[in-house]
Amino acid sequence: MYTIAALYHFTRFPDPAALKPALLDLCLAQGVKGTLLLAGEGVNGTISGSRAGIDAVIAHLRSLPGCAGLEWKEATSETPPFPRMKVRLKREIVTMGQPDVDPASKVGNYVDPADWNELIKSPDVVVIDTRNDYEVEIGTFEGAVDPQTKTFGEFPEWWAQNKDRFHNKRVAMFCTGGIRCEKSTNYLLGQGVEDVFHLKGGILKYLEEVPLEESTWEGDCFVFDARVSVGHGLVEGQHVLCHGCRQPILPEDMKRPEFEQGVSCHKCFDQTTDWDKDRFRERQKQIKLAEARAQK
Repeated sequence: MYTIAALYHFTRFPDPAALKPALLDLCLAQGVKGTLLLAGEGVNGTISGSRAGIDAVIAHLRSLPGCAGLEWKEATSETPPFPRMKVRLKREIVTMGQPDVDPASKVGNYVDPADWNELIKSPDVVVIDTRNDYEVEIGTFEGAVDPQTKTFGEFPEWWAQNKDRFHNKRVAMFCTGGIRCEKSTNYLLGQGVEDVFHLKGGILKYLEEVPLEESTWEGDCFVFDARVSVGHGLVEGQHVLCHGCRQPILPEDMKRPEFEQGVSCHKCFDQTTDWDKDRFRERQKQIKLAEARAQK
């Protein structure tokens, strides 16, 4: 059984590059795989491995400057969620493109999952999903506003164009694990919005703690690992990943004529060129050859 840990923490790293070697060496030594992002604003990522391996990496991360309060969410998988370990240096641990945004200084009001339903049912509250359009497509909260953004970096422009719709509302925001809400609530506070709230621990914490019979969540939640999606109790969903566009699809979508394993699905068939599809076919061929040889 593999332990999966999803984590992020905003803090100030004066030299994130100096943190990379020891962190990567520890992960490799412990057999931990996944991706961790380091930037001047903190750390973000999802990793998997043995119980002891995850504990060792979490302990190391919490020993970094300003990271003693780092929190993480766990799940399990019977199959390895990631093929390799990567530690990457980035400008931002989640890209918004707003240099003045600083979640380490101030964010919106945290709302525990147990209190979320009561908040979002209030008539003076607007609920905004800060995730990308393909994530929202497979599940969201009842009545939530979908900005239909393709990337998180589009959110500030969407807000500028739509803020007048919400001038007399309290704003409640949510995302998968909480990291995008940390940035988006800080951004809204900087734009003069006073009553801003966000779901503590994100959708994953809500699905873990709130009973199905009390839930206002509809559908599944997209996750950035081999599980693809999860439902209540963090049970693995039915979705699979199209490796042509890396978007979630259902098993029945694999029966559609546009679907070709590793190449395309109905969502991306018209979005890639024949040259792209030939490249994807060659990639898929090499994957199958490696599997036949029991190679990674």
